[in-house]
Formats: sequence, structure tokens, C-alpha cells
Amino acid sequence: MQDQAAPPAETFSRRLRLAGAAVHLYTASGSVLALLIVLAALDGDAVTALWLGLATLFIDGTDGMLARRARVKQTIPWFDGARMDDIVDYLTYVFAPVVLLWTTDRLPGGAFGWVLAALPLLASCYQFCRVDAKTDDHYFLGFPSYWNVVAFYAIVLDVGTTGVGIALAVLTVLVFVPVKYVYPSRTKLLRSLNLGLAAVWLVTYAVLLVQYPDPQPLVVALSLAYLVYYFGVSIWLTVVGSRRASAERVQPAA
Repeated sequence: MQDQAAPPAETFSRRLRLAGAAVHLYTASGSVLALLIVLAALDGDAVTALWLGLATLFIDGTDGMLARRARVKQTIPWFDGARMDDIVDYLTYVFAPVVLLWTTDRLPGGAFGWVLAALPLLASCYQFCRVDAKTDDHYFLGFPSYWNVVAFYAIVLDVGTTGVGIALAVLTVLVFVPVKYVYPSRTKLLRSLNLGLAAVWLVTYAVLLVQYPDPQPLVVALSLAYLVYYFGVSIWLTVVGSRRASAERVQPAA
């Protein structure tokens, strides 16, 4: 039996189609925030840049849910929202954070600093163009270009150029290592736990900015604990999934 074709956009109510357009505009607003982050960085206002970064995280964490609810693929089938989302994510998660690292002197001077700045830009170009960057079972394949998170901790925790350089180099390598990282809003396994912990992490982000430049150790520990959990559960789920796939391959046919 053949699948039924999706109904044409005209069959949906005008209200639903307008809702879909509004969701796309909501996603696109991240590109404007990316510009504001760069401008704040160039003005030497790192804290404002990080607050704007928090806004982009909130938009990126909610626009997918809104898009599915508004059924944007059906109501506006000629518009590729996923491609726009990738463009906005590259600006907000990659380009703007690298500018912020540069303007806050978190990168060494000279040619070595240029090389370090280029690493996340180039690695993320590769990753964003991979067709399997987001897997069918809703994981990110390879380190998911969270360079905005790197910039956040580099500034809030006053990490020096050596520490930032090591982080950029190691995480660049991890972009190419096929670990399946949790997609908090879509990965089905432990979804409620992942969403809850991600929300707590966003709160710690805001609290640390309020406390800047003197963050409380307890809040820092709570914030970093989420990163440990995120990497740990991603590696664990990758290993478990790999073992399960191997077991299924070696099972004899009935």
C-alpha cells in the first residue's frame, strides 16, 4: 500500500500557515542575535554577548518543538526550515563565539592564534554539511559544535589562552570521532531527564553571569556536573548501541 501524499499547503487554515511562518521567523531571529553578539564582542562587552548567547540557546532549544506543533513541513513545504536552522546555528554556535574568544584575548596572538580560531570554523563547516550529522534516531554524530559553551566557560571561569587552546584542539578532534551525542530535546532515551538537566544548566548559565566576575564555587560545580553527565551519558549510549548492533549482526538467522 502506497503512502498517501501530504495535503497541499492550501488545505491548512490560514492561521496554521501564519503560525508556521512565525516559527520560521522565530528561528531566523537567531541570526540577528548572532550579529548583536559580534557587535557586543567588538565593543568589549563580553557579558552582554553571553546574555545574547543564552537567548540563542533558548530559541534553538524551543523552535523545533514549535515547528513540529505548527506542522511547518506541511504548511510551508517549499521552505527548508532545517537548512535555515543549520545556518543560524553556525552563526550562533560557531562564528560568533569564535569572535568573542578573539576579542576577549582568550586566544594566543600571532599565527598560532589564527590557527586555533580556524579549527572550530573549519571543523564545523565539515560537520554541518554531513548528511548524518543528526542521526535518524536523533543524536548528534561527533562533538556537536558547542563552541558557544566553550566561550562561555572561558570567560566566566577566566580560562587562559593555554586552556582554551587545548579545549579547541581536543574538541575539534572530537568533531570527527563518531560518538553519538545526546540531542536533549529529541533523543528518546532518558529524554525527560535530559531535558530537566539541560534546563537546570541554563539556569546555572544565567546565575553565573549574574555573579560574574566572582562565580560561586557551588554553582560552578553544578554547571560543570551537567557537562560531565552529558559527555558521560553520550559515550555510554554510544557503547550500548554499538554492542546491541553487534549482537544483532552475529545472531544466527532463524
